[in-house]
Amino acid sequence: MNDSVTETASTVAGQELRQFVERYERLEAEKKDIADAQKEVMAEAKGRGYDTKVLRKIVAMRKRDANDLAEEEAVMEMYLAALGM
Repeated sequence: MNDSVTETASTVAGQELRQFVERYERLEAEKKDIADAQKEVMAEAKGRGYDTKVLRKIVAMRKRDANDLAEEEAVMEMYLAALGM
């Protein structure tokens, strides 16, 4: 009976492990699909004459906290002024 319990536990653990792996694989596929869609958006923007480098910077800036961004910009201005730029 002990072997049967061990075998059942092993089967259940194997099934659970397979579910985790399959879920992760599905998420990887979704992530790739999203990345491809993002590339398409930037390609379309570039085709319409927009600078995609600047668009990516804007997207990154919009993710950040407004106070952190303002502080960084102030420091940047101070450094540029110190360099005579």
